[in-house]
This record gives sequence, structure tokens and C-alpha cells, in this order.
Amino acid sequence: MRRAQGIAAARELLQRQDPLESLRGHPDLLASIEAIFGESLSPSDLVNRIVTDVRRRGDAAVREYTRTITKVELPNLEVAHSEIDGACERVGPALVEALQMACGRIREYHKACAFHTGTHMIDSQLGRRILPLRSVGVYVPGGRYSYPSSVLMSVIPAKVAGVEEVVVTTPADSTGCVSAMTLCACQMAGVDRVFAIGGAQAVAALAYGTETVPRVDKICGPGNIFVTLAKKQVFGTVDIDSLAGPSEVLIIADETASPVYCAADILAQAEHDPEAGVVLVTVSADLANRVEEELRRQMWDFGDADRLKETVDRGVIAIVDTIEDAVQLSNEYAPEHLEVMVADPQDYLDGIRNAGCICLGGGSPVVMGDYIDGPSHVLPTGGSARFSSVLGIEEFVKYSSVAQLDSDTMARLGPAAVLIARAEGLEAHARAIENRIGRAG
Repeated sequence: MRRAQGIAAARELLQRQDPLESLRGHPDLLASIEAIFGESLSPSDLVNRIVTDVRRRGDAAVREYTRTITKVELPNLEVAHSEIDGACERVGPALVEALQMACGRIREYHKACAFHTGTHMIDSQLGRRILPLRSVGVYVPGGRYSYPSSVLMSVIPAKVAGVEEVVVTTPADSTGCVSAMTLCACQMAGVDRVFAIGGAQAVAALAYGTETVPRVDKICGPGNIFVTLAKKQVFGTVDIDSLAGPSEVLIIADETASPVYCAADILAQAEHDPEAGVVLVTVSADLANRVEEELRRQMWDFGDADRLKETVDRGVIAIVDTIEDAVQLSNEYAPEHLEVMVADPQDYLDGIRNAGCICLGGGSPVVMGDYIDGPSHVLPTGGSARFSSVLGIEEFVKYSSVAQLDSDTMARLGPAAVLIARAEGLEAHARAIENRIGRAG
């Protein structure tokens, strides 16, 4: 890992770059697109083509792009309900029990965070109305690997919020089937429909609807660059949760922290993505040295040690003077995951402003939050924790203001509104108010 001494040096190493920009021009990606489509296209150009075509031709375009990109034929885009209902029987009982435990904890956490929907008046004339979205689409990565945890973490908060219809899209494997683990999680979480499609074509289908895929109000879930670019393009037609970038962790540690734990948690994030961000900020040079030793020791226990090493080598170890300095640096970096491995982590909680999730103490690793703690693991990345939040039930409701003014209120407030309207040059606005307070003309 790269070393920095002090906050100023660490800031230089932690300068963020737009991960989408770096991926857009990656030679391997561009070569792959040209090999598949027979022409030179940027990822953005390709996504624009796919989204436009799916909007125009619906299911036929979805099937065509799936066949072209993945070589998978999809005679049926939708997974049969009978296949979903029987999926847990095809999964080992131990894993089913683990998924049930995770499902229960996630549901209880979000129920505890829930608020009442409906109309809430703050007085006799003003209030607001809170209603769940009607429909939500959840994109679940798939194909080569299965991610049942991603189903639970996105679907359950939507269902607790009261969303009427939740549909899942996930890429099929080479045989055209969806993993039984994913379908089992869908059944547990209460998913209404599942579609065996992935990529930008899945996002476009959810945004605009096809003959088979229903149009939704919001799209959630992470994906590759094509999924992310497609979400960016359809935003405004539908809402989206975020533009997810590579996973990242920042660990604040003092001399009491376990180097074994620090190294293990760095490697866990490195395993997510070759572009993952891994940062250790510590007040102890001795701990920094021991963590690097542990990284070397633990890394070579993995079959893909070379890939992990590439990610770790790009990581940063910053040595600062105080834990307060470490907290300041973390707030500036705004990590997706923050671990605070110090003697009294609660003492520093009030100073932490920017983080997707905050894990206090060595016994609360990020990986538990990935699966079973309870809060969603869908978190802001790329520094967006400065202004955005972990996925929760609030993401699945919308707010309307409610006003029912009486004549006394109009008489009291109307003249001020008339003055403001005319100051803005909006005469019709002013007269619409005057008509109601008996001062027209």
C-alpha cells in the first residue's frame, strides 16, 4: 500500500477520480465492444443505442442485445412463479436457514425505522401526505455469480415502505436460467415478478416498459458500467437510487487495533472489485507496519492473490498525529464504509459526518453489514456520502404538501403574496390572489 505521513500528504493520495470516466476509455473494454458489435463505440454510445432501441422495440430488442452480448437465448423473459416458489427446495437447508435469518433481521431493522404513511396535518390548514411508490425495479447482478444478499438488501426496505409491486431483473446464466439462490431470496423477500435479463437492456425495460416487463417508478441496485450508464440516462423518466461506483473502506485505527482484523477487512473490500478503494488511517506507525505484514501473510492464502495484490497496492496507509485528524480526513474522503477500530470508538461518533455506514469497534466488520446486520448494504460510493444516504425505507416513499386555507388566512397572508408576485413581474399570479380576498381591480 502507498504510504502518506500527515493529513496533507494523505489528501494528495486520496484525490478521487470519476471511476466511470476511467472505465469508459479502458482499452480492453473498447476492444470488447468492437469485437461484439463490429464497430468502434464508446460505452456511452452503446448504452444510448441500447436504451433507445429497447424503448422503441421492447422485448425484441431485449432478446437481441442479450443474445448478442451474452450468447444466451431467452425464450421467456419472465421467470415462472412456480420456479420462484420452488427455488428454496433446490438450495441447501443450511443456506436457506442463513438467508431466513438475514431476511428477518433486515425486515425488523427497517420496520423499526418505519414511519406512518398517509396524510399528516401540522395544523387545521397545512400538512403533508406520505405515500409509497407504486412500483420499484431492483437490478441484481448475476450471470457467473449469484448475490442473494443484494435481493434482500433492496427489496425488503421497499416492501416495508409499502411498495405495491417490486420486480427484479437479473442476468441469466449460460443456460438461460436464474440462480436458485437468487430466486430463493426473491421468494423470501416478497418479490412480485422476476425477469432473467441484465445489462443496459434491463434498465431500459424497467424505465420504459415492454410487452412483458412493467414500467416502474424507481430503479435500484448496482451493476457494471453499462448498467450504471443506463441508470444515468433514464434518470428523470424514473428515479434511481444512485450511480454506484467501486466498493471502498476506510479504517481508522489506533495502537489497540488488531492488525489481523485490519488486514482481513482490507482484503474483503479488495475482493469486491479490482477498482475498490482501501484506506487505513492510523496514529501508530507500528500498527501500519504490522498491517502490511498481515496483508502479505493473508493474501497468499487466496487463489486470486495477484488480483487482490493489485487492488491493495493502490491502497493508502496514512499516518496522522491524532484520531481527530483521522476523523477529519475521513470526513473529507466520505467513504462508503467506515470502520473505527480505536479504544473508545463511541467518543468519536459525533465528529463523523460523512460515511455510508459506520462500524464501531473491531467486532463490527463491514462484512457483517454486507449480509446480516440489518441495515441495507446499498451505500453511497465515490464520496457521495457527503450528500446522500444508505438505502432505506425513505427511498421508497414520496411526499406531497397539503393546504386548505380559510378566508381569514387568505385575508391575512394574501396582500404579502400579491406584493411578492408583482415584484417578480407575475401579474396573473397577483390577480389570482386578489380575486380571493375581494380586491380585484
